[in-house]
Parts: sequence; C-alpha cells; structure tokens
Amino acid sequence: MAERPAVLFPLFAGLETLPGVGPRTARAMEALAVTRPRDLLYTLPAGGILRTPVETVLGAELPGVLTVTVRVGRHLKPAAKGRPYRVEVEDAKTRFYLVFFHARGDYLEKLLPTGTTRIVSGKAELYDGIVQITHPNHVLRPDEADQLSTFDPVYPLTAGVTQKLMQKAAQGALARAPGMDEWIDPDLVAREGWPDWQTALAEAHRPESARDLAPEAPARRRLAYDEVFAHQMTLALARASRRRAPGRETTGDGHLRRAVEAALPYTPTGAQTRVLREIAADMAAPHRMNRLLQGDVGAGKTLVALMAMLIAVEAGGQAVLMAPTEILARQHHAGLTALAGPAEVRIAVLTGRDKGRARADKLEALRRGEIDILLGTHAVIQDDVVFHDLRLAVIDEQHRFGVRERMSLGRKGDAVDVLVMTATPIPRSLALAGYGDLDLSLLDEKPPGRTPVTTALVSAQRIDELVAHLGKALDEGRQAYWVCPLVEESETLTLTAAEERFRALRTRFGEGVVGLVHGQMPPGDKDAAMADFVAGRTRLLVATTVIEVGVDVPNASIMVIEGAEHFGLAQLHQLRGRVGRGAAASSCLMLYSPPLTEGAERRLTLMRETEDGFRIAEADLEMRGAGDLIGVAQSGLPRFRVADLERQAGLMDLAQSDARALLARDPALETPRGEAVRMLLWLLSQDEAIRLLEVG
Repeated sequence: MAERPAVLFPLFAGLETLPGVGPRTARAMEALAVTRPRDLLYTLPAGGILRTPVETVLGAELPGVLTVTVRVGRHLKPAAKGRPYRVEVEDAKTRFYLVFFHARGDYLEKLLPTGTTRIVSGKAELYDGIVQITHPNHVLRPDEADQLSTFDPVYPLTAGVTQKLMQKAAQGALARAPGMDEWIDPDLVAREGWPDWQTALAEAHRPESARDLAPEAPARRRLAYDEVFAHQMTLALARASRRRAPGRETTGDGHLRRAVEAALPYTPTGAQTRVLREIAADMAAPHRMNRLLQGDVGAGKTLVALMAMLIAVEAGGQAVLMAPTEILARQHHAGLTALAGPAEVRIAVLTGRDKGRARADKLEALRRGEIDILLGTHAVIQDDVVFHDLRLAVIDEQHRFGVRERMSLGRKGDAVDVLVMTATPIPRSLALAGYGDLDLSLLDEKPPGRTPVTTALVSAQRIDELVAHLGKALDEGRQAYWVCPLVEESETLTLTAAEERFRALRTRFGEGVVGLVHGQMPPGDKDAAMADFVAGRTRLLVATTVIEVGVDVPNASIMVIEGAEHFGLAQLHQLRGRVGRGAAASSCLMLYSPPLTEGAERRLTLMRETEDGFRIAEADLEMRGAGDLIGVAQSGLPRFRVADLERQAGLMDLAQSDARALLARDPALETPRGEAVRMLLWLLSQDEAIRLLEVG
C-alpha cells in the first residue's frame, strides 16, 4: 500500500512527542480514543468558561468563575496535616482567600509573593460567610494578562488527564498542522463562508464565546464536513469499484410479472411502479445492483420484492430472500406463495428447522434449478446451500444483519444483484452515512385499502375499562394484540410480564381465546401460537416485541401496547403497523403509567399526531441521537469526532453529491483538487479509500 505523505508524519507521531505528555498520560488518553496528535486536532472543546475580569468579588453571583486583580497579603500555613494552605488577598473592595490543598509552601510563596499584584481566575464560593477561590486555574503577573483568554476552552477529560494538560497538548498538536491545498469545492467554501482547514482548527480550539462551540459555528461545520466528505468519498469509491466489476445483465420478458399484476385486486402505487423501474434498470445494466429499498410500514415492499425476483426467474435464473426470523421467513412464504400463484413459480422455504432428508431434498432441488425462489433465515448462507443460477439476493430488515451476511449471500452466485429492504424508516442523513455506497429507493406512498389507525393514550389506572372494551371487540369477532414491554432490557423479566398478563387475560376471556408468543419459546411452539392467531383460532395474542416486524394478520384491528413509555419511537411505529391491514377500523391503545417523563410524553404525543414513519424517524434521531437510533455497533455507522449527524444532517447529502460528482470528473483523483482530496483521505485514515484508489 502507498505510504502516507511525509507532510503528515508529525500528526501521526507518538503522543509523547507533544508538550506535557509522558508515557503514562499517553496511555490515559487512549480512553478518549486519542493515540496520535492528529486525534487531538479532532478532539474539540466540549464547553467553555467565561473569564470576564471583574473589579471585586463583592456582590458577585456565587458559586461562579471569577477573574479579578488582587494584592497578595499574608500566607496562612496549615495548622495540621491535611488542613488547607490559605493566602489572604484583597481586591478593589474586599478581602478574601485563595485556598490550596497538598501544596508546597515554597512553591506558593514564589507564585504569590506577599505585597505583589496578581490576576487570579477560578471558581469562587462562600465558606463561613467569606469568599474563597480553591486552587485557582490561573495566577498571572499583570504583564502576563494577555495570556488569559476571556473564554477558556473545556476539553473532554479522563482519569489522569487534566484540563491544563489537554489545552497544552492540543496547542502542541495545532502547531504541527501543516498548510495544505483546499480539498473542498471552492464554490461550496465561498457559499458557506467556511475558513480554510488550518484556520478552522485554530478557531475551533480557541473559541471566543459559547457561539463558537455550536455545531453551526463555521469552523466546526467545516471540520465536520471534512469528516463526512472523506467518509462519502470512501463509499463513492466503493460504489464506483463495484460498478466497474463485471455484472450480469438480467432482463425478463415480463410474462410472470404481468400474470401477477393482472390478478391483483388493486393497482400498484406510483411509488411501487417507480421503484420497480429503478430495480429493473439496475438488473438489466452490465454492473451489479446494490440498492436499498426503504418503505414505511405497509408501503408494499413485499410486492416490489416479488416482482424483482420474478425478473430473475423470467431471465432463467433464481432468487433468494433472507429474513431475520423464522416467523418472518415463513410468513413471507405464505404471502409470496399467494401473490405469485398466477405465475406458477416454484417457491420453497429453508430455515434452521429443516433437518435430515427433507433438507437434503430441498438443497438438491435448489442445485438442479427446480426451485425458482428460495426464502429463509441465516440458513440460506450456509456453505452447503448451492444455487443452480442465482441472479438476485433480497435481504429483508437489513438492520438485523451485518455487511458480512450481505456479502456472503452475494457470493452464492455469479455477480449477484443485491436488493436490501427495510421497513424501519431511516432519516436520510443516517441512510447516507450507513448505506451511502448503495443506491436509494423510497416507497413513500401507501397502497389503497390501508385503514388509518386511531391512536389513543390510556392511563394504566384505566386498565379495567380497556379490558372491558377489548372484551366487547373480541365478542364481535375482532382480533387484537397485547404487547408487553421489555422491563429493564431483561428477557427473564419480560417473560414474567408477558406470562403474567397472559394468565390474567386468559382467566378473564377463557381458555382458547388468548395465545402467547415470546422470544424464549421453542421455535415450534412460537410458530404454532402464531398459526393459531393467523387462522383466527385464538383472538387475542399476548406477545413481546417478537411481533414487531412483518407479522401480517389482516383481521387484527386492535393493538394494545402496555408500558408504552418504555418503547422507542421506531418500535412503537412498527408495532402500530401490525394493525390497519384489513377493512375494519383499527386502533392502537398506548397504556402508560403516569407521571410521564418529558421525553416519554414527547414520544407518545408524536405517535398520536402522525402515522408518517419518516417524520417519526427524524424526530427519533433528534431525541435519541444517531448511535442509539440504530445501535452504532451493528449498524456500520461511522464514528465521527466532530460531525454531529443529528444537528448537521444536511452535510451528509451535500457530501454525497460532492463526492460522486468529483469522482465522475476525476475517477483517479489526479487533478489538483483530486490530489488534495487524497491528502484528506490520508489525514482521516480512510485506508479503504486509499486501497480502492490503488486497485482502481
């Protein structure tokens, strides 16, 4: 691999080369993910302390940080071990004390000689009616006044690292930042009013007011843009590299799709038609398709997935759909078999439950090309699963799988096209951050016939009324879900909650009316309980969140969510999406225990106000932050040091279009701006991008 440019060497040296940092401090800084001077450049102050000088501490708002000029008086040495060392000082109007613990007297006498004038700054408090500043942050001679900034940056800290040390080390790192050519599009820099890289770093590390700490401050926005732009460059290079890799042109004659469409009781939405056009064009192109299909609950992804798989079958190939759970895989099997009936394609399902001869027969049929469409769980990526001619891999609920599974499935055939689907609306900035190498398709219309769901908040104190209301609905032949919360994220406690609620409701409504399903049940029992509910043998299903994704029972028109305040917005939205799938008027009743926290109240109120999954997702991002929203660890989301995906969402869009446009003009990054972008990729350790450029 090419070597990092020499101009960046000082930023990638050991931390011990910085002023004030020894081996022990360097080890301590690892807790802040700081291992090189470069990391310090991107560890910006998290706050600041205003140090505006005052004439006197008299009448000041205490406790508070004060900066005041004093005349040094007597030194009052500690009377006993462990007692403080105090220095009497006097400002323009009053006398007070500077207090030090475990300090050496000779050091303090040098720092604060009696009779001299000093500027002191630190946190002042009242103690026994007298003002004192304990361990002032600054003690300066009048001729050193210019060393004291009126706004002191406050850095994130860890054990063994002080504010003073962080400030000193950061300034040392800043001194090493070389002047470099501009890698951002000059028009964008001018339009946004951003400083150059060196200036942005200096301004971000030396804020002059709280305004300079905000994500909107020009210096911070510019540094944030550098990060997201470097990330989007890596994704754009990965996308370009995949597009160069030979693909297969898969085109069908449309006869299977026409047969399915003719039998539909409705006309596909404009969004479904548009997305299918995008997918068909990708599959027909000579490069591999990598597309993310985002659709809100009930937007009709199943039909799109089937039509895409039929293109592969029309072309003489096979398709596979991988779902995260057995319940979902079997449900896809039921739904797709019904939809695809008129096309007479051969559909099979493979899960971990298939064993012995039955499994061997299925694998043999798949290998011989006697199965057109295979549905399944992780079982479909096992080594012994061999396809005759796999053309398309569809992955449902991508956030439940890692990139590794996506790639394993893609390797099951020759240049397989990949379609990733999610029913969890992801805010656009996160979709671009996590899946920016994929092309994005959006299903943003609901098919006709989806009944609006009435959402109501019900206090837990009215649970008896709710159960009575539910009883009436069950007597009328309606079906309902009752979802119990995760209590403190503990599966065992969840079970207790679900099982206790199940016993209480079974006692109330009778044996055979109420079913139970939760994650700890053996798969066979879980499937049997679901099958009973789908067939209408049980009318009320008590469940944990295993029913959150994909379960489709059109007759179920009531959703009770117990302890709704414990669920996140995305979960509440997914659960509510389980009803409103049939002709009956549907309702979602969110049971909560007052008093609600401010956050819980905002979540539940928003749920009552809107059914728009994308609006809900944006609000969720705002309330919880990117990491919590999709779990950074498994989401593949980058960890940025400066960029804040919640407050700087627009930057991601800007960076993606900038990166793709630059690569279209300069695929090898050989122009002056291209060379500057290479420097940025080295600076921000985008090693994958550098590798892709080399193999280019």
